[in-house]
Amino acid sequence: MANVLNIVLVEPEIPQNTGNVARTAAAVGARLHIVKPMGFEITDKKLKRAGLDYWDKLDLTYYDSLADFFAENAGGSFYYFSTKALKAHSEVSYENGCFLVFGKETKGLPEELLRANKNRCVRLPMRGIIRSLNLSNAVAVGTYEALRQWGYPQLEQRGQLHNLKW
Repeated sequence: MANVLNIVLVEPEIPQNTGNVARTAAAVGARLHIVKPMGFEITDKKLKRAGLDYWDKLDLTYYDSLADFFAENAGGSFYYFSTKALKAHSEVSYENGCFLVFGKETKGLPEELLRANKNRCVRLPMRGIIRSLNLSNAVAVGTYEALRQWGYPQLEQRGQLHNLKW
């Protein structure tokens, strides 16, 4: 059975970030889940520049609210990425089919959600003088850690230089 990774954006606000996340999801074959409301329209020019040309290669689902998302994905294995978490993202073992959940750029995930799931909250270690990483960068780091643990299933791991034989 193929490994499945789910990336969840809760109320994304910046189109470039969502476009970059969409490109990452398309590149690794992850499912992308977007929880509304969004701070932009999908037709936004900046979103297109950041990755909309990959939109047709996405397994993408929209939800009207966080409650709808959890209702549709009941029983899932969720990891909540937050600067408020105590455990590093690399300290957990990501299960097949798990959901990596990221909050909006300005506020992150709701604190009541984090409190209710404190053992499933993870953070990306960084210096204390920095508030947080850019959302699309955080998604890429979390995504590639899960894929690294799984041995990068179905991904090309060797590149090829033009006009060069190894």
